[in-house]
Formats: sequence, structure tokens, C-alpha cells
Amino acid sequence: MAITAQEYQQRRQTFMAKLGQGTAIFRSAPHAVMHNDVEYNFRQDSDFYYLTGFNEPNAVAVFAPHHLEHQFILFVQPKDLAEETWVGYRAGVEGAQEKFGADIAYSIHELAEKLPDYLKGSDRLFYHFGRDEKFNQTILQHYQRLLATRSKRGTGPTAIADPGTILHPMRMVKSEAELALTRRATAISAKAHLWAMEYAKPGLYEYQVQAEIEHLFRLEGAAGFAYPSIVAGGANACVLHYVENNAQLQDNELLLIDAGACYEYYNGDITRTFPVGDRFTPEQRVLYELVLEAQKQAIAAVKPGNSYQAPHQAAVRVITHGLRDLGLLRGNLEELIEGEKYKPFFMHGTGHWLGLDVHDAGIYKIGPEKDDWTTFSAGNVVTVEPGIYISPYIQPAEGQPEIADHWQGIGIRIEDDVLVTATGNDVLTAAVPKEVKDLEA
Repeated sequence: MAITAQEYQQRRQTFMAKLGQGTAIFRSAPHAVMHNDVEYNFRQDSDFYYLTGFNEPNAVAVFAPHHLEHQFILFVQPKDLAEETWVGYRAGVEGAQEKFGADIAYSIHELAEKLPDYLKGSDRLFYHFGRDEKFNQTILQHYQRLLATRSKRGTGPTAIADPGTILHPMRMVKSEAELALTRRATAISAKAHLWAMEYAKPGLYEYQVQAEIEHLFRLEGAAGFAYPSIVAGGANACVLHYVENNAQLQDNELLLIDAGACYEYYNGDITRTFPVGDRFTPEQRVLYELVLEAQKQAIAAVKPGNSYQAPHQAAVRVITHGLRDLGLLRGNLEELIEGEKYKPFFMHGTGHWLGLDVHDAGIYKIGPEKDDWTTFSAGNVVTVEPGIYISPYIQPAEGQPEIADHWQGIGIRIEDDVLVTATGNDVLTAAVPKEVKDLEA
């Protein structure tokens, strides 16, 4: 189960067809330092990987469709057996051509000498200014030299643009191979959530549940977690990105688990909230059913041609109406929505694109106006994740009632990964139960 060399080649051809006379440059991800000289496991930049499949650091990919000989060029670390003994094998210059389809490859040490050859015939330079400040300056220096001498040559780039404007719409529509990897990532994620639901009980610590989830990720062949796992009991669930995971689970509390596996660079992202003990309390149940109904209506809004904002609008309406019925909000429904009075309880969006990145590349807004949102197309994958969070420290919106103690400390989120199909949608994570009757003993 992998992306074939032919698919990578097709991606490059599609991308370069959109470049026109431009040249695009991509820098590999840097090694991130955990502490002192200990590094995190290397994870390639997603744009770089999408076009090349090349999974080594200290590399540069160049796309020059206007060049007469070489359109896809890789600059890579050369073979060095002494270095490889310490840090792992390299493809080298030869492997970059033979295994990854480069028209030509050079040592990364030749970049300064060779790169101008692929820039001088272009009319525009496509480069994303990332976190590698030294490389950013290298690109600027090349561009400035070419710009200064353009009047004598008659060619060379006169502008710099971000390649994401071309590449990211491509990444939004997943191929069958990408969907197969996504389905595997979500299946592993779902299996881990099912086990966590069975395993969790009062007296355990959040980190023990986390350990079981992430152990299963690796056991099933995932590279690990797609993002730091959130295992939040009780009021900890009111912290959206809670990752301490060090509290003891208590009876009569809820447990919110937001965790997903990464498989061959593709990701799952699931959230479930369920009782630590046998049953929901009355307050937990009514809020949970409200979030569940909001999620169901939001998922129903995920279909081709619908606005990306349609699921969020559906969720906001359900949640605001429900909070008003419970006395947690007060006023006219439309005015509450327009004034965003629900935000102390539901402060985030209802989803994000999912793919090579957990918060995947893709367009959300297409213009400055309120309703200028992109529309769903078949092949998009999006999360749908409404929630209600009543923190012990909640500050109601202006003009809204104080929150009674029996509501405080309840945090609920329900999240699924949803594929947009030609006729509607497919919930990829439906294997994980979320109905009240399936969550109570």
C-alpha cells in the first residue's frame, strides 16, 4: 500500500503544466532538535514529499518546465558510508535518479553553482519562505542577482510567488491511492479508540490510556501518532489542546480522547467523549446529545457543491438553539448566532482538511466577503468536530446568564473524518460508536 512512482510522476507533470515558464523550488524539512544534540525523528515537508516521495533531509527539489534538458532536479546528500553508519542510509545522487525519477541529480554541495542554470530561463520564481532562514536568504540572493542582470540577458524571474497557490488545490483532491492510505490510517485510529473505550475505567491515569492507544498505533504498523494525543478526563476536556495527560480518571466524569494514527504520511483524527464509569449524568447526557445532533447535521452538510462553512453553520445553529433551551444562553436565536454569543461554549471551527498534514493544505476562504468560502468537491477529506466546553473558569458573553455549578467542568467533542463523494459523503471513522446507548454499560 503506497503511492507509485507513476503517480508521483503524474503529480509533477500536472504541477509543472501549471507553472508555465516559472521555476519552483522546494526545501526539505530540517531536522528538529529535541534537546542538545538529540533530534526528533525526521519528518519530510509535506509539499516536498507530495511531489517527490523523497524522505531525506538536506535536499532541494527544483521544477523547471522551461528547461530543455531537465525539468525535475534533485539536490541531495551524496553517499557517505562513514556518515551513513551513524545516521542511516542515503539514496545518494544515483538513487535520486533511479529510485525517485529525477531527470538529473546533484550533490547538495553543488546547489549554489547549478541552481542559477534552472532559474535564468524562467519568468517567475515559486518558493515558500519557510522556517529555514538561511535557505530563505540563499533564494533571495539568487533572485536578486538574476534580477540585477536581467537587462543584459533578457530573461530571468521578475517576481516571487508561493507555490502553494498551485500545489495546495491539487492536494485537496485525494487520489484512490491516497484514499487507501487514509482509510488505513483511520482504521488504525478507530481500532485504538475502540480499545481505549474498553480499557478506560475509574482509577487509571490519563497517560495509561494514552499508552494503550499509541501502543496499538505502532502495533498496527502506523509510524506513530498523527499529533500529540489528547486524553482529557473531567474538566481537562475544556482545554482544547490538553496534552499533559497526567490526571487520574474519576467515576461520574467524562473522558475526551482526541487521537489519530499516522500511516505512510497520511493521518487519522478522531475524537470521542464517553463516561469513565457506567453512565452519563443527566447534565452530561443532555449536552452530549446536543453535540451529537450538531455533528450529525454538520456531516449531512458535507457534500459536493456545498460551502465549506455549511457544516459549521449547521453545528452552530443546533448548539446555540440547544444552549438557549437549557438556559445557558438567553435571547433571540438569530441574534445569538449573529453576535456569536455561543463562543464561550463553542469557540473553534467545526473541522479542517485532512491528508498528508493533520490540518492539511487547502483553501478555506476564496474572498474577503462573509460568504466567500470554497465549496466541497469529490475527493476532499474533512474532519467534522463540534463541541461544547463549560470550563470552571468560563466567562459568559456580555448580557448572558451566569453558569450554574452543575454544568461546569463538562467538556465534549465528537469528531469524525469524512470523505466527500460524488453523491454525498462517506464517514471513514464510523466504526467508533458515538450513540449514548453504545457508550453506557
